[in-house]
Amino acid sequence: MPTTRRLFLAALASLPTWARAKPAPGAPALLLAQEASPGVDPQGFLVSEKFDGVRAVWDGQQLRFRSGLPVAAPAWFTRQLPATPLDGELWFGRGRFEALSGAVRRSSPDDAEWHALRYLVFEQPNGAGTFAERAARLEAVTREAGFAQLQAVKQERLQDGAALQARLSEVLRAGGEGLVLHRADAPYVTGRSGVLLKLKPQHDAEAVVVAHEPGRGRHEGRLGALRVRSEDGLVFRIGTGFSDAQRDTPPKIGSVVSYTHRGHTEGGVPRFASFLRVREP
Repeated sequence: MPTTRRLFLAALASLPTWARAKPAPGAPALLLAQEASPGVDPQGFLVSEKFDGVRAVWDGQQLRFRSGLPVAAPAWFTRQLPATPLDGELWFGRGRFEALSGAVRRSSPDDAEWHALRYLVFEQPNGAGTFAERAARLEAVTREAGFAQLQAVKQERLQDGAALQARLSEVLRAGGEGLVLHRADAPYVTGRSGVLLKLKPQHDAEAVVVAHEPGRGRHEGRLGALRVRSEDGLVFRIGTGFSDAQRDTPPKIGSVVSYTHRGHTEGGVPRFASFLRVREP
């Protein structure tokens, strides 16, 4: 068997648990969004901005990434968080994901960076009642905490598709990336579910890296494309969206990457898949 093929099959055999659509050991079970269908009706949903941040879960004692690994947050930051479990995004501001990623991955946190970020919370893990009731509790919890960097994400009801598109256009003009629609009457659930939808000008998804394909021409000697496997087991290539630095030091085999695309072919392959970022952490 050719060496490249053997390495590729070995990579497939060693895929992490995530690639089989189950949470990795130690990872918290979270609610994940599905893509909103064209012309989605916002009636029955609470709508909020989709923030380009790093997801973080607070269990009342420790702040963890989506992977389950602990966030090296300063003690002064976590001391001001309430005992109530929280789910949200660490956020620097629109268009500042790379700076945020560097800040929250440091093993020794930089106080100045942490004073500049916010923890925007949008869910109460295992909370009782409907999402509308949990969102109201989050407003009360963050208000009572009195910590300016802890904020409940603003949720609003929109009357129709025109209002939804107007709100989306407003967010995009301001440099945001899209909207999130959460069923107001939904109980707390986990996994990828239709109770939570994301509305963006481009689709996005995640896949696990299973192989590196060598570049040609200008990219000879470095990454040409990633071969990845989606959550539903489809293997395909991502060949665009990389910076020169990312082609020189590509995402590791086994890492999870986000990519954008423009729908799917009849065979289910993402059209115009373009690398976005490595999932943090």
